[in-house]
Amino acid sequence: MKSSQHETTEWSDSVTLTVSDNEPCPVLTVSPSWLSPGASVTLNCEVEHPSAGWIFYWYKAVPDRSEKSYSYELLPDGSGTAQDSYIIHGQTHTAGYVCRVGRGYPEYHTYYSKHKFFWSADVHSAASLTVSPDRVQHFTFDSVSVTCKGDFTEWRVRKFSEDGQLYSVCTKMTGSTCNIYTSKSDTAVYWCESGSGEFSSAVNITVQNDGNGPILVSPVHPVTEGASVSLSCSLRTQKILSNVFFYHNDKLIQNDTRGELKISAVSKSDEGFYKCQYSGRESAQSWMSVKGADSSSSPVWLMVGLVCGVSLIIILLLLLYRCRQSKYSCFTRSIQSESHSPGSSTNHGVNQDETHVYDSLQHGTDDVYESVTQVKNRNGADEYENVTSSLNDFKDLRTKREHDTPEQSAVYYNEDGRRRYRGVSEGCTS
Repeated sequence: MKSSQHETTEWSDSVTLTVSDNEPCPVLTVSPSWLSPGASVTLNCEVEHPSAGWIFYWYKAVPDRSEKSYSYELLPDGSGTAQDSYIIHGQTHTAGYVCRVGRGYPEYHTYYSKHKFFWSADVHSAASLTVSPDRVQHFTFDSVSVTCKGDFTEWRVRKFSEDGQLYSVCTKMTGSTCNIYTSKSDTAVYWCESGSGEFSSAVNITVQNDGNGPILVSPVHPVTEGASVSLSCSLRTQKILSNVFFYHNDKLIQNDTRGELKISAVSKSDEGFYKCQYSGRESAQSWMSVKGADSSSSPVWLMVGLVCGVSLIIILLLLLYRCRQSKYSCFTRSIQSESHSPGSSTNHGVNQDETHVYDSLQHGTDDVYESVTQVKNRNGADEYENVTSSLNDFKDLRTKREHDTPEQSAVYYNEDGRRRYRGVSEGCTS
Protein backbone atom coordinates (compact mmCIF):
# COMPACT_ATOMS: atom_id res chain seq x y z
CA MET A 1 0.00 0.00 0.00
CA LYS A 2 1.46 3.32 -1.10
CA SER A 3 1.61 6.25 1.27
CA SER A 4 0.54 9.72 0.10
CA GLN A 5 3.28 12.30 -0.13
CA HIS A 6 2.54 16.06 -0.07
CA GLU A 7 4.81 18.89 -1.08
CA THR A 8 4.38 22.46 0.17
CA THR A 9 5.64 25.79 -1.14
CA GLU A 10 6.81 28.83 0.71
CA TRP A 11 4.29 31.31 2.04
CA SER A 12 3.37 34.30 -0.14
CA ASP A 13 3.62 37.89 0.96
CA SER A 14 0.71 38.91 3.11
CA VAL A 15 -1.91 41.41 2.00
CA THR A 16 -4.35 43.41 4.03
CA LEU A 17 -8.02 43.36 3.08
CA THR A 18 -10.05 46.18 4.49
CA VAL A 19 -13.84 46.16 4.39
CA SER A 20 -15.47 49.50 5.08
CA ASP A 21 -19.06 50.34 5.70
CA ASN A 22 -18.47 53.79 4.17
CA GLU A 23 -19.42 54.05 0.54
CA PRO A 24 -16.83 55.84 -1.57
CA CYS A 25 -17.77 59.34 -2.64
CA PRO A 26 -16.87 60.23 -6.25
CA VAL A 27 -15.49 63.67 -7.08
CA LEU A 28 -16.93 65.54 -10.05
CA THR A 29 -15.04 68.30 -11.86
CA VAL A 30 -16.39 70.60 -14.59
CA SER A 31 -14.39 72.37 -17.29
CA PRO A 32 -14.79 75.21 -18.05
CA SER A 33 -16.63 76.62 -15.04
CA TRP A 34 -17.75 79.73 -16.96
CA LEU A 35 -19.38 79.06 -20.27
CA SER A 36 -19.27 80.76 -23.61
CA PRO A 37 -22.71 80.24 -25.25
CA GLY A 38 -22.73 77.13 -27.42
CA ALA A 39 -19.37 75.80 -26.14
CA SER A 40 -18.78 72.21 -25.02
CA VAL A 41 -18.46 71.27 -21.35
CA THR A 42 -16.50 68.29 -20.04
CA LEU A 43 -17.47 66.42 -16.86
CA ASN A 44 -14.91 64.19 -15.09
CA CYS A 45 -15.82 61.72 -12.33
CA GLU A 46 -13.09 60.25 -10.10
CA VAL A 47 -13.17 57.65 -7.33
CA GLU A 48 -10.79 57.89 -4.36
CA HIS A 49 -9.31 54.41 -4.92
CA PRO A 50 -9.73 53.72 -8.63
CA SER A 51 -9.79 50.16 -9.92
CA ALA A 52 -11.06 48.27 -12.95
CA GLY A 53 -14.70 47.58 -13.52
CA TRP A 54 -16.28 50.86 -12.44
CA ILE A 55 -19.32 52.00 -14.39
CA PHE A 56 -20.13 55.74 -14.45
CA TYR A 57 -23.52 57.45 -14.27
CA TRP A 58 -24.14 61.10 -15.18
CA TYR A 59 -27.02 63.25 -13.94
CA LYS A 60 -28.41 66.73 -14.37
CA ALA A 61 -29.41 68.51 -11.15
CA VAL A 62 -32.93 69.95 -11.39
CA PRO A 63 -34.00 72.50 -8.73
CA ASP A 64 -36.67 71.04 -6.47
CA ARG A 65 -38.51 73.82 -4.69
CA SER A 66 -40.46 71.52 -2.36
CA GLU A 67 -37.31 69.79 -1.09
CA LYS A 68 -35.16 72.95 -1.22
CA SER A 69 -32.58 70.80 -2.98
CA TYR A 70 -32.27 69.01 -6.34
CA SER A 71 -33.68 66.00 -8.09
CA TYR A 72 -31.53 64.14 -10.60
CA GLU A 73 -32.21 63.29 -14.20
CA LEU A 74 -30.02 60.93 -16.21
CA LEU A 75 -28.29 62.63 -19.10
CA PRO A 76 -28.70 61.19 -22.62
CA ASP A 77 -26.49 58.10 -22.90
CA GLY A 78 -25.42 58.80 -19.31
CA SER A 79 -26.37 55.42 -17.86
CA GLY A 80 -23.45 53.08 -17.26
CA THR A 81 -20.57 54.42 -19.36
CA ALA A 82 -17.12 52.87 -19.17
CA GLN A 83 -15.42 56.25 -19.56
CA ASP A 84 -14.84 58.50 -16.57
CA SER A 85 -15.65 61.62 -18.63
CA TYR A 86 -18.76 62.95 -20.32
CA ILE A 87 -18.98 65.80 -22.86
CA ILE A 88 -22.00 68.09 -23.17
CA HIS A 89 -22.28 69.91 -26.50
CA GLY A 90 -24.02 73.19 -27.24
CA GLN A 91 -24.70 74.21 -23.66
CA THR A 92 -26.02 77.79 -23.42
CA HIS A 93 -27.17 78.37 -19.83
CA THR A 94 -26.22 77.79 -16.20
CA ALA A 95 -26.67 74.17 -15.05
CA GLY A 96 -25.68 71.75 -12.28
CA TYR A 97 -24.53 68.12 -12.46
CA VAL A 98 -23.63 65.13 -10.29
CA CYS A 99 -22.15 61.70 -10.94
CA ARG A 100 -21.88 58.35 -9.21
CA VAL A 101 -20.25 54.99 -10.01
CA GLY A 102 -21.07 51.33 -9.61
CA ARG A 103 -19.74 47.84 -10.29
CA GLY A 104 -20.37 44.14 -9.66
CA TYR A 105 -23.45 42.01 -10.02
CA PRO A 106 -25.79 42.81 -8.47
CA GLU A 107 -24.39 46.26 -9.04
CA TYR A 108 -23.06 48.20 -6.09
CA HIS A 109 -23.43 52.02 -6.27
CA THR A 110 -21.53 54.77 -4.56
CA TYR A 111 -22.99 57.96 -3.17
CA TYR A 112 -23.74 60.83 -5.52
CA SER A 113 -20.95 63.34 -5.93
CA LYS A 114 -21.28 66.90 -4.69
CA HIS A 115 -23.05 69.26 -7.06
CA LYS A 116 -20.88 70.97 -9.61
CA PHE A 117 -22.02 73.87 -11.73
CA PHE A 118 -20.93 75.72 -14.77
CA TRP A 119 -22.26 79.20 -15.15
CA SER A 120 -23.39 81.28 -18.07
CA ALA A 121 -23.67 85.06 -18.05
CA ASP A 122 -26.16 84.89 -20.93
CA VAL A 123 -28.99 87.26 -19.97
CA HIS A 124 -31.24 85.95 -22.78
CA SER A 125 -32.08 82.74 -20.92
CA ALA A 126 -35.64 82.09 -19.71
CA ALA A 127 -34.65 83.35 -16.27
CA SER A 128 -32.23 86.15 -15.39
CA LEU A 129 -31.16 88.28 -12.45
CA THR A 130 -30.12 91.86 -11.85
CA VAL A 131 -27.88 93.34 -9.17
CA SER A 132 -28.28 96.77 -7.61
CA PRO A 133 -25.96 98.66 -7.45
CA ASP A 134 -24.97 97.37 -10.89
CA ARG A 135 -21.33 96.54 -10.24
CA VAL A 136 -19.23 93.49 -9.39
CA GLN A 137 -17.33 94.84 -6.38
CA HIS A 138 -18.87 96.09 -3.13
CA PHE A 139 -17.71 97.22 0.29
CA THR A 140 -18.53 95.31 3.45
CA PHE A 141 -21.90 96.22 4.99
CA ASP A 142 -23.20 97.48 1.65
CA SER A 143 -26.85 96.85 0.87
CA VAL A 144 -27.05 94.81 -2.33
CA SER A 145 -30.27 93.64 -3.99
CA VAL A 146 -30.44 90.56 -6.20
CA THR A 147 -33.67 90.39 -8.23
CA CYS A 148 -34.84 87.33 -10.17
CA LYS A 149 -36.68 87.89 -13.45
CA GLY A 150 -38.74 85.57 -15.63
CA ASP A 151 -42.24 84.12 -16.06
CA PHE A 152 -42.19 82.27 -12.75
CA THR A 153 -43.81 82.90 -9.37
CA GLU A 154 -41.39 81.10 -7.03
CA TRP A 155 -37.68 81.80 -6.75
CA ARG A 156 -34.66 81.04 -4.65
CA VAL A 157 -31.21 82.62 -4.80
CA ARG A 158 -28.15 80.37 -4.62
CA LYS A 159 -24.47 81.16 -4.24
CA PHE A 160 -21.30 79.13 -4.72
CA SER A 161 -18.66 80.51 -2.37
CA GLU A 162 -14.87 80.70 -2.63
CA ASP A 163 -14.54 77.66 -0.34
CA GLY A 164 -16.47 75.53 -2.85
CA GLN A 165 -19.67 75.32 -0.82
CA LEU A 166 -23.21 75.75 -2.09
CA TYR A 167 -25.55 77.95 -0.07
CA SER A 168 -29.10 79.20 -0.18
CA VAL A 169 -29.46 82.96 0.20
CA CYS A 170 -32.51 84.73 1.61
CA THR A 171 -34.83 82.16 3.14
CA LYS A 172 -37.46 84.91 3.00
CA MET A 173 -37.51 86.95 -0.20
CA THR A 174 -39.40 90.16 -0.85
CA GLY A 175 -41.29 89.05 -3.91
CA SER A 176 -38.54 88.10 -6.32
CA THR A 177 -35.85 90.27 -4.64
CA CYS A 178 -33.21 89.16 -2.15
CA ASN A 179 -31.55 91.89 -0.05
CA ILE A 180 -28.02 91.21 1.19
CA TYR A 181 -25.90 93.16 3.69
CA THR A 182 -22.49 92.19 2.51
CA SER A 183 -19.64 90.58 4.40
CA LYS A 184 -16.42 88.99 3.17
CA SER A 185 -18.13 85.59 3.04
CA ASP A 186 -20.55 86.93 0.46
CA THR A 187 -17.88 86.85 -2.24
CA ALA A 188 -19.37 84.20 -4.53
CA VAL A 189 -21.14 83.35 -7.76
CA TYR A 190 -24.88 84.08 -7.56
CA TRP A 191 -27.81 82.84 -9.62
CA CYS A 192 -31.59 82.35 -9.35
CA GLU A 193 -33.55 79.10 -9.55
CA SER A 194 -37.24 79.00 -10.34
CA GLY A 195 -39.79 76.72 -8.75
CA SER A 196 -40.21 74.94 -12.08
CA GLY A 197 -36.53 74.05 -12.39
CA GLU A 198 -35.05 76.91 -14.45
CA PHE A 199 -31.60 78.39 -13.82
CA SER A 200 -30.94 82.09 -14.42
CA SER A 201 -27.79 83.64 -15.77
CA ALA A 202 -25.04 83.92 -13.14
CA VAL A 203 -23.02 86.87 -11.82
CA ASN A 204 -19.92 87.38 -9.70
CA ILE A 205 -20.09 89.48 -6.55
CA THR A 206 -16.85 90.43 -4.81
CA VAL A 207 -16.73 92.05 -1.35
CA GLN A 208 -13.74 94.29 -0.55
CA ASN A 209 -12.60 93.47 2.98
CA ASP A 210 -10.16 96.38 3.20
CA GLY A 211 -12.26 99.27 4.40
CA ASN A 212 -9.65 101.81 3.29
CA GLY A 213 -8.97 100.29 -0.11
CA PRO A 214 -10.64 101.16 -3.43
CA ILE A 215 -13.08 99.08 -5.42
CA LEU A 216 -13.31 98.85 -9.20
CA VAL A 217 -16.69 99.94 -10.54
CA SER A 218 -17.36 97.64 -13.52
CA PRO A 219 -20.54 96.17 -15.05
CA VAL A 220 -21.86 92.97 -13.54
CA HIS A 221 -23.24 91.66 -16.87
CA PRO A 222 -21.41 91.10 -20.18
CA VAL A 223 -20.89 94.14 -22.41
CA THR A 224 -22.08 93.96 -26.02
CA GLU A 225 -19.51 94.39 -28.79
CA GLY A 226 -19.63 97.90 -30.21
CA ALA A 227 -21.19 99.39 -27.07
CA SER A 228 -19.42 101.91 -24.84
CA VAL A 229 -18.41 101.22 -21.24
CA SER A 230 -16.83 103.20 -18.41
CA LEU A 231 -14.79 101.81 -15.53
CA SER A 232 -13.94 103.85 -12.47
CA CYS A 233 -12.35 103.59 -9.05
CA SER A 234 -14.17 104.39 -5.82
CA LEU A 235 -13.53 104.63 -2.09
CA ARG A 236 -16.13 104.09 0.59
CA THR A 237 -15.88 107.78 1.55
CA GLN A 238 -15.16 109.20 -1.90
CA LYS A 239 -16.95 108.10 -5.02
CA ILE A 240 -15.11 110.18 -7.61
CA LEU A 241 -11.31 109.86 -7.79
CA SER A 242 -8.64 111.23 -10.08
CA ASN A 243 -5.07 110.16 -10.84
CA VAL A 244 -6.12 106.53 -11.02
CA PHE A 245 -4.10 103.72 -12.62
CA PHE A 246 -6.07 101.14 -14.62
CA TYR A 247 -4.81 97.65 -15.49
CA HIS A 248 -6.02 95.12 -18.04
CA ASN A 249 -4.74 91.58 -17.43
CA ASP A 250 -2.08 93.09 -15.10
CA LYS A 251 -0.87 95.47 -17.84
CA LEU A 252 -1.03 99.22 -17.16
CA ILE A 253 -3.30 100.78 -19.81
CA GLN A 254 -4.08 104.23 -18.38
CA ASN A 255 -2.11 106.51 -16.05
CA ASP A 256 -3.19 110.14 -16.07
CA THR A 257 -5.36 112.65 -14.24
CA ARG A 258 -8.56 111.05 -15.44
CA GLY A 259 -10.44 109.01 -12.87
CA GLU A 260 -12.36 107.00 -15.45
CA LEU A 261 -11.45 104.46 -18.10
CA LYS A 262 -13.71 104.88 -21.13
CA ILE A 263 -13.95 102.41 -24.00
CA SER A 264 -16.06 103.92 -26.78
CA ALA A 265 -16.56 100.73 -28.83
CA VAL A 266 -15.94 97.50 -26.97
CA SER A 267 -14.36 94.60 -28.87
CA LYS A 268 -13.58 91.02 -27.91
CA SER A 269 -9.96 92.01 -27.21
CA ASP A 270 -11.21 94.19 -24.33
CA GLU A 271 -12.43 91.13 -22.45
CA GLY A 272 -10.36 90.16 -19.41
CA PHE A 273 -9.43 91.07 -15.85
CA TYR A 274 -9.43 94.72 -14.77
CA LYS A 275 -8.31 96.44 -11.59
CA CYS A 276 -7.54 99.98 -10.46
CA GLN A 277 -4.94 101.55 -8.20
CA TYR A 278 -5.29 104.72 -6.17
CA SER A 279 -2.71 106.21 -3.76
CA GLY A 280 -0.73 102.98 -3.75
CA ARG A 281 -3.75 100.76 -2.93
CA GLU A 282 -5.13 98.28 -5.44
CA SER A 283 -8.64 97.03 -5.85
CA ALA A 284 -9.47 93.40 -6.38
CA GLN A 285 -9.56 92.39 -10.03
CA SER A 286 -12.82 91.64 -11.81
CA TRP A 287 -13.53 89.92 -15.08
CA MET A 288 -15.32 91.94 -17.78
CA SER A 289 -17.04 89.72 -20.31
CA VAL A 290 -17.79 90.77 -23.90
CA LYS A 291 -20.60 89.20 -25.89
CA GLY A 292 -21.33 89.36 -29.60
CA ALA A 293 -23.73 91.96 -30.96
CA ASP A 294 -27.37 90.88 -31.24
CA SER A 295 -28.02 91.18 -34.97
CA SER A 296 -31.79 91.03 -34.51
CA SER A 297 -31.74 94.37 -32.66
CA SER A 298 -29.10 96.07 -34.80
CA PRO A 299 -30.31 99.35 -36.39
CA VAL A 300 -28.57 98.40 -39.64
CA TRP A 301 -30.52 95.17 -39.90
CA LEU A 302 -33.73 96.97 -39.01
CA MET A 303 -33.15 99.37 -41.90
CA VAL A 304 -32.38 96.48 -44.26
CA GLY A 305 -35.59 94.77 -43.19
CA LEU A 306 -37.58 97.97 -43.73
CA VAL A 307 -36.15 98.51 -47.23
CA CYS A 308 -36.83 94.88 -48.18
CA GLY A 309 -40.39 95.15 -46.90
CA VAL A 310 -41.12 98.31 -48.87
CA SER A 311 -39.53 96.81 -51.99
CA LEU A 312 -41.69 93.70 -51.66
CA ILE A 313 -44.85 95.80 -51.38
CA ILE A 314 -43.89 97.77 -54.52
CA ILE A 315 -43.22 94.55 -56.44
CA LEU A 316 -46.58 93.11 -55.37
CA LEU A 317 -48.37 96.29 -56.46
CA LEU A 318 -46.61 96.18 -59.85
CA LEU A 319 -47.59 92.54 -60.32
CA LEU A 320 -51.19 93.36 -59.42
CA TYR A 321 -51.18 96.22 -61.93
CA ARG A 322 -49.74 93.98 -64.67
CA CYS A 323 -52.29 91.32 -63.88
CA ARG A 324 -55.16 93.81 -64.16
CA GLN A 325 -53.71 95.10 -67.43
CA SER A 326 -53.42 91.52 -68.66
CA LYS A 327 -57.09 90.87 -67.84
CA TYR A 328 -58.09 93.98 -69.81
CA SER A 329 -55.91 92.83 -72.71
CA CYS A 330 -57.63 89.44 -72.75
CA PHE A 331 -60.99 91.21 -72.83
CA THR A 332 -59.90 93.29 -75.83
CA ARG A 333 -58.46 90.28 -77.67
CA SER A 334 -61.75 88.40 -77.22
CA ILE A 335 -63.69 91.18 -78.96
CA GLN A 336 -61.06 91.41 -81.69
CA SER A 337 -61.46 87.70 -82.35
CA GLU A 338 -65.17 88.34 -82.95
CA SER A 339 -64.45 91.14 -85.40
CA HIS A 340 -61.90 89.00 -87.28
CA SER A 341 -64.48 86.35 -88.24
CA PRO A 342 -64.74 85.37 -91.98
CA GLY A 343 -67.57 87.83 -92.48
CA SER A 344 -65.42 90.75 -91.46
CA SER A 345 -62.33 90.46 -93.62
CA THR A 346 -61.86 94.21 -93.84
CA ASN A 347 -60.95 94.54 -90.14
CA HIS A 348 -57.28 93.73 -90.65
CA GLY A 349 -56.45 97.40 -90.84
CA VAL A 350 -57.56 98.14 -87.25
CA ASN A 351 -54.76 98.52 -84.66
CA GLN A 352 -54.71 98.50 -80.85
CA ASP A 353 -55.65 102.18 -80.65
CA GLU A 354 -59.24 101.16 -81.49
CA THR A 355 -60.05 100.04 -77.93
CA HIS A 356 -62.20 103.13 -77.36
CA VAL A 357 -64.14 102.31 -80.51
CA TYR A 358 -65.09 98.81 -79.29
CA ASP A 359 -66.20 100.15 -75.92
CA SER A 360 -68.52 102.60 -77.68
CA LEU A 361 -70.27 100.01 -79.86
CA GLN A 362 -72.80 99.33 -77.11
CA HIS A 363 -74.31 102.81 -77.42
CA GLY A 364 -75.42 102.86 -81.04
CA THR A 365 -74.42 104.53 -84.29
CA ASP A 366 -73.77 107.99 -82.96
CA ASP A 367 -71.29 106.76 -80.41
CA VAL A 368 -69.49 104.73 -83.05
CA TYR A 369 -68.62 107.72 -85.16
CA GLU A 370 -67.80 109.80 -82.14
CA SER A 371 -65.26 107.17 -81.08
CA VAL A 372 -63.82 106.90 -84.55
CA THR A 373 -62.83 110.54 -84.47
CA GLN A 374 -60.63 109.77 -81.39
CA VAL A 375 -58.42 107.32 -83.33
CA LYS A 376 -55.08 108.79 -84.29
CA ASN A 377 -54.16 108.58 -87.92
CA ARG A 378 -50.65 107.11 -87.73
CA ASN A 379 -50.24 105.92 -91.30
CA GLY A 380 -52.25 108.47 -93.30
CA ALA A 381 -55.78 109.02 -94.52
CA ASP A 382 -56.20 105.56 -96.05
CA GLU A 383 -55.97 103.92 -92.63
CA TYR A 384 -58.70 106.23 -91.27
CA GLU A 385 -61.06 105.15 -94.05
CA ASN A 386 -60.34 101.49 -93.33
CA VAL A 387 -61.18 102.01 -89.69
CA THR A 388 -64.51 103.62 -90.58
CA SER A 389 -65.35 100.84 -92.98
CA SER A 390 -64.45 98.16 -90.45
CA LEU A 391 -66.63 99.76 -87.81
CA ASN A 392 -69.60 99.87 -90.14
CA ASP A 393 -69.12 96.15 -90.90
CA PHE A 394 -68.79 95.38 -87.19
CA LYS A 395 -72.04 97.29 -86.47
CA ASP A 396 -73.86 95.22 -89.15
CA LEU A 397 -72.45 92.04 -87.63
CA ARG A 398 -73.67 93.03 -84.15
CA THR A 399 -77.17 93.82 -85.51
CA LYS A 400 -77.31 90.45 -87.16
CA ARG A 401 -76.30 88.54 -84.03
CA GLU A 402 -78.89 90.21 -81.82
CA HIS A 403 -81.41 87.70 -83.23
CA ASP A 404 -79.25 84.59 -82.50
CA THR A 405 -80.14 82.11 -79.78
CA PRO A 406 -78.00 82.19 -76.59
CA GLU A 407 -76.23 78.98 -77.60
CA GLN A 408 -75.17 80.55 -80.93
CA SER A 409 -74.33 84.01 -79.65
CA ALA A 410 -70.71 84.97 -79.04
CA VAL A 411 -71.63 86.92 -75.88
CA TYR A 412 -72.74 85.14 -72.67
CA TYR A 413 -73.18 86.13 -69.01
CA ASN A 414 -71.93 84.26 -66.01
CA GLU A 415 -74.06 83.82 -62.86
CA ASP A 416 -72.36 86.86 -61.36
CA GLY A 417 -73.36 89.01 -64.29
CA ARG A 418 -69.91 89.18 -65.88
CA ARG A 419 -69.77 89.07 -69.67
CA ARG A 420 -67.73 86.43 -71.46
CA TYR A 421 -66.98 85.78 -75.14
CA ARG A 422 -67.18 82.38 -76.76
CA GLY A 423 -67.19 80.73 -73.38
CA VAL A 424 -64.05 82.50 -72.15
CA SER A 425 -64.69 84.62 -69.06
CA GLU A 426 -62.99 87.94 -68.43
CA GLY A 427 -59.45 87.41 -67.03
CA CYS A 428 -56.13 85.90 -67.99
CA THR A 429 -56.08 82.34 -69.36
CA SER A 430 -53.30 79.97 -68.60
